[in-house]
Amino acid sequence: MAGVSMKDIKSRIKSMESTKQITKAMEMVAASKLRGAQDRAIASRPYFEVLYQTMHDIADANTELTSPFVQKPRGEKYCFVVIAGDRGLAGGYNNNVLKLAMAAMEGKDAMVLPIGKKATEYFRSHGVPILNTLYPVAEGINAGECYTMANSLCREYLDGTFDQVVLCYTNFVTVLTQTPSSLPLLPLSIVGSGKRPEGHQPLTIYEPDSVSVFNAIVPEYLGGVIYGALRESLCSEQAARRTAMDSATKNAEEMIEGLSLQYNRARQGAITQEITEIVAGAEH
Repeated sequence: MAGVSMKDIKSRIKSMESTKQITKAMEMVAASKLRGAQDRAIASRPYFEVLYQTMHDIADANTELTSPFVQKPRGEKYCFVVIAGDRGLAGGYNNNVLKLAMAAMEGKDAMVLPIGKKATEYFRSHGVPILNTLYPVAEGINAGECYTMANSLCREYLDGTFDQVVLCYTNFVTVLTQTPSSLPLLPLSIVGSGKRPEGHQPLTIYEPDSVSVFNAIVPEYLGGVIYGALRESLCSEQAARRTAMDSATKNAEEMIEGLSLQYNRARQGAITQEITEIVAGAEH
């Protein structure tokens, strides 16, 4: 029995060492991807900030902004744009943002535009109406596709398919902290004040008029918001996976240490038993 037990323990140690190698490799890959994701997120911000400032400049130049994108919601039909990951093994990353989205949808006439494999599978299995499944791979979406998505959302909004659009994503705070968040996209909360900041001169001339320019900028602005949220989510996913794999590696090391101790005890016991049997045989 001692030999069988030792063999079983040795097999488990070998299995845990293989698991440790895998989790360590995944941790290193996630760390590498995280650095790239952070760089892309930072690089995308200036363009978004310029669009945001332009929209506020136009709003501040108009006492009453007549754009349909800033009018009060016409009804209670919602579209939730939900960004999740393409793979698991990322701690609570996917589960947290999906739970947030489901809680926000509760009791509402809602449909969803899922981004990422996990979001698509989740809402399909829960019977939530899906606007389309054009974005099953979150990691592969580029800025151009985000603007295409935003243009489509704006068209559907103007056509009355839904009255409000909400974005659910994961906000990257630090490598150890990622927060699931929701952000209303449409209608916009930008309201014209009719006042310009002190010292700001009306040097910009909009053709054919400022409201038309505002309406043209909105899809670009929303595309920038979605792209920024996607970059934040991808950063969060890699950070969560890195943390989860680091924890799994440490757990594997602890299990290997415990199994090794158990193996040595079993081996010691087997040796002691053999010595006892030899001594008993010699006495006879």
